[in-house]
Amino acid sequence: MLVLGDAHADDPERRAALFAAYREADPDVALQLGDLMYYDLPVPTWFIAGNNEDFDVIDALRNGLVSNSQVHNVNLLASTAVDLQGIRVAGLSGNFAPTQYDRPRANLVDERRRHFTREDVQAAMELADVDVLLTHEAPHGLPVSEEYDVGCTYIDDLLEALEPRLCLVGHHHEHAESTFGDTRVVGLAPAWERYYALDPETLSLASFETPRP
Repeated sequence: MLVLGDAHADDPERRAALFAAYREADPDVALQLGDLMYYDLPVPTWFIAGNNEDFDVIDALRNGLVSNSQVHNVNLLASTAVDLQGIRVAGLSGNFAPTQYDRPRANLVDERRRHFTREDVQAAMELADVDVLLTHEAPHGLPVSEEYDVGCTYIDDLLEALEPRLCLVGHHHEHAESTFGDTRVVGLAPAWERYYALDPETLSLASFETPRP
């Protein structure tokens, strides 16, 4: 199973790198960790929305209103889960903003649609038997290099509630690993640098250099 970090594929060079990763991996299905920004993909891909997306497309996917002319082979995980190759994969879309967290999702407009809300987290907490959780924000303890303290309490709460075996994190554009309780946490390098292969039986994750387009 192909796993990809942030893509920012609205940029032509990064889109070419994204497609190079798909060609090299030759997967049946893929997972992607947000900031996708291009929604016509070679194979069925389940992704979470990041903080950089076309939020009109994201809203259409959230509400089941997307047409085949808008997207192809993309499936949004937004406090939802899917069974793929014998594992249950769940996702929380968006990033955290303290000023937006307690607002109803329906009240978020324009770029504020990038954030997750309390109702999103509560809906995700109701999911069961999750093996792999996809998040754009990191839990506490992931050793990435930022100019701020990395770690979101609400992601911590979600890991404590769901107890997935593996949590995959986007957003930070670097590879990093930690544990949270019994969950292995892996922050992914961006798709233009590396792609990953997930073994559904063992949940081991192998990393490969993305070939030059």
